[in-house]
Amino acid sequence: MYQRFPLPHMVQQPAVSQSPQQASMLQSHPQQSQPRQQAAEMERIYSLVQDLSNPASSEARQEALLELSKGRESVQNLAPLIWHSFGTVAALVQEVVDIYPYVNPPTLTATQSNRVCNALALLQCIASHPETRSLFLEAHIPLFLYPFLHTTTKSRPFEYLRLTSLGVIGALVKTDDSDVTNFLLSTEIVPLCLRIMEIGSELSKTVATFILQKILSDPIGLSYICHTYERFSHVAMILGKMVSSLGKEPSARLLKHVVRCYLCLSDNPRAKEALRQCLPEQLRDNTFAMYLKEDNSTKRWLSTLLKNLNLPDPGLSEPRNLVLS
Repeated sequence: MYQRFPLPHMVQQPAVSQSPQQASMLQSHPQQSQPRQQAAEMERIYSLVQDLSNPASSEARQEALLELSKGRESVQNLAPLIWHSFGTVAALVQEVVDIYPYVNPPTLTATQSNRVCNALALLQCIASHPETRSLFLEAHIPLFLYPFLHTTTKSRPFEYLRLTSLGVIGALVKTDDSDVTNFLLSTEIVPLCLRIMEIGSELSKTVATFILQKILSDPIGLSYICHTYERFSHVAMILGKMVSSLGKEPSARLLKHVVRCYLCLSDNPRAKEALRQCLPEQLRDNTFAMYLKEDNSTKRWLSTLLKNLNLPDPGLSEPRNLVLS
């Protein structure tokens, strides 16, 4: 989905030539050749996984990180294979820790960012898999990513690092698992997401807002955020700033998650009363009417939010004060 930084000195594998007789045999017996090709591919995957924990060759590990991260969606049960392979997860964590000295002071290069993000992509694969997700949490591996979320440098290598780290957390919250919510609430993920929602790029803001939305959609998370006025007011303040910013630089996908956050908050009685007073004016009028016409889901969520708050729904007329980027 996201463009990667080029990795230098990548070794291209030589093409394996086939004799005319071999090619003819493969064409005439496709059902026989397919299992062989699958077996050969799995052998290649096993070899790459072994290379991840090979301390003797940094180049072999770098190539394995690249190849496995590129093919992680197509390899069935790659996550359990990585998790249960001796030393492999420790090697991925080591890749993360090795970057810490380049985070503060901020000297991270594009090549370093690309390499660690390939490791993070494999950690995201583990976080997404139902067999390894709970093990991933029990090992507290997400905590190793938090130093990256603390960064504020806006250069491309750092932005890519933050975005990929958020992707790992996003993979966890997609499951709607209360164990995940409980774990995240025991850490500093909420204030970290709020800061990224305020100062990050559009993509980082979108993923951070999605994480907050998933936390709020869990009754445990909603109760946590609304337990004190300070927590609620901080969330409401950041969401209000985002709505104001979206009025100047619209983003339909970001608006969707912001509206969902407000809708989740409206399910709490104390938050509902406060939102009647502090819901941004742009969500009460037709500022985003142009985008709501194109997004029926967000339109419906906003209408439900206004109904929950006993506020008038302006319907869809011409947008007011909308600055197009």
